[in-house]
Amino acid sequence: MNRLAPDEPDARFIRRVLWLVLIVAVLAALYLARHLLILAFGSMLIAIIIHAIAEVYATRTRLSPRAAMGAAIASVLAFLALLGWLFGVEFRAQVNTLVVALPGLLGQLQAYMSQSPVGEKVADAVQAAFAGSRVAQDIGEIVRGAGELLLNAVLVLFGAIFFAVDPKIYERGFLLMVPPSKRAAVEDALGDVASTLLLWLRAQLIQMTAMGAMVGIGLWIAGVPSPALLGLLTGLSEFIPYVGPVAAMLPALGLAATRGTDQLVWALTVFAVVRVVQTNFVTPFVTSRVVAIPPALSLFAIIGTGAVFGLFGLFFSGGILVVGFTLVRSLYLREVLGENIPRSRERTLFTAKGTPRPVTENEDSTLTERPD
Repeated sequence: MNRLAPDEPDARFIRRVLWLVLIVAVLAALYLARHLLILAFGSMLIAIIIHAIAEVYATRTRLSPRAAMGAAIASVLAFLALLGWLFGVEFRAQVNTLVVALPGLLGQLQAYMSQSPVGEKVADAVQAAFAGSRVAQDIGEIVRGAGELLLNAVLVLFGAIFFAVDPKIYERGFLLMVPPSKRAAVEDALGDVASTLLLWLRAQLIQMTAMGAMVGIGLWIAGVPSPALLGLLTGLSEFIPYVGPVAAMLPALGLAATRGTDQLVWALTVFAVVRVVQTNFVTPFVTSRVVAIPPALSLFAIIGTGAVFGLFGLFFSGGILVVGFTLVRSLYLREVLGENIPRSRERTLFTAKGTPRPVTENEDSTLTERPD
């Protein structure tokens, strides 16, 4: 007997320790590369949008797949250029007016609140909190790091184009790293994630359009400057749950305050009414057809995403939540626990293309993506 060779219990213990060390090392590497990962995730989201636009071009105009993809990429670039022109040129005058008037507006607000002892304490507390808060530091970092933000946006855009041109090569490379016995399950999970993300993006588009149109019309009736651009900004902010709409409301209220108290009150009323309509009618109707995620889980997931990935990660917090929710449902509930969760309709890589996926009659509707 070789006295240097460990017995079976010791060997099993050593293997477990090595696996634990490997898992910790991988998690540490992922954490250190979290900023790169969030950029890659954003590129994947935009690549899904490009593919959806290419499918529309291919079906409506009879273009070849390559020509439809080129037209989709050109459409996305044109839309981003239009946004840059609108907010960089057309909206500049209103922003300058707001910046010039902002100190006076803050002084008026502080003077109004200081009329009562409680209001004076609140105003002093808010001013002191803002002066030393993390929010103030983050705003300063955003101003100082505008070049870095622009570079990240360019990286996300080019990454999206690369992902969109040939997505199967990346999917196949990822699946080849999975053990053969697990590839079918992982492939099903990837199909579930792709289909759910596409439906979620379509739902987001509907919510953003509805929110932007209602706010724009309401601010136009209220006499607020630049109602169309403020409506567009509010609609785009819907992509960031909870945080985005609040941030987009601030410039609208500031511009309304430059016109007087009446416009400010009307602007507040518009946002309150639109939020009630959006929360109680538009959002439940749209999201119930995609995936049912509890609101509390969404809120804490957004906070966690911001804590891990920073402010840039908030832009993709909703998508990260959808991906995580879908993976838990597909890999854990379906594959580990054996719950009756539907799969993608067809496999495309390691099984026969076009194979229909088994769908039973008693599927849980709360966990099912519904076709649009």
